[in-house]
Amino acid sequence: QVQLVESGGGLVQPGGSLRLSCAASGITLGNRATTWFRQVPGQEREAVSCIGAIAHYRDSVEGRFTISRDNAENMVYLTINDPKPEDTAVYSCAAGPSLCVDWLNPRMYVYWGKGTQVTVSA
Repeated sequence: QVQLVESGGGLVQPGGSLRLSCAASGITLGNRATTWFRQVPGQEREAVSCIGAIAHYRDSVEGRFTISRDNAENMVYLTINDPKPEDTAVYSCAAGPSLCVDWLNPRMYVYWGKGTQVTVSA
């Protein structure tokens, strides 16, 4: 019954922008820490950003990515500004406990979406 569905991915040019959405059903994201992960084929999944009491960012995306939420719509967003080719990956959202505690650890999360592809290319 619990489902997370990502959308908004696609092809974006360097210097452009993109907003990813994570829509939830069966759970309330406003009561949980929600994290965006990304994964490149052949590489390990890495946490990008978490929103709970405060927002957390991986150093490589700090200042370029912004995580936000709309509790009325039960959605979490990730805005990607100044995308770079190395940002190309499948981006997934995951819901866990109330706070972004140990947020880099994928094992902290109970619910996962299937992901949306982001490709940064001219």
